[in-house]
Amino acid sequence: MITYIAIGIGFLVVVAIVVGIVDAAQAAEWRRVARDRRERWESRQRQYHGYDGSRSDEEDDD
Repeated sequence: MITYIAIGIGFLVVVAIVVGIVDAAQAAEWRRVARDRRERWESRQRQYHGYDGSRSDEEDDD
């Protein structure tokens, strides 16, 4: 019975390591995808609200 528990824990550790390595390898690609999606979303928001970014009389809300 203890052998099965040890094998199960070992399997979970191996899976966690593999998932961590794959995630680290794909992180840059996912950041690029997220950046592209956010840029498209921000562009749509400006279009929907009629803002073109050329007016200089608006305050900066940073």
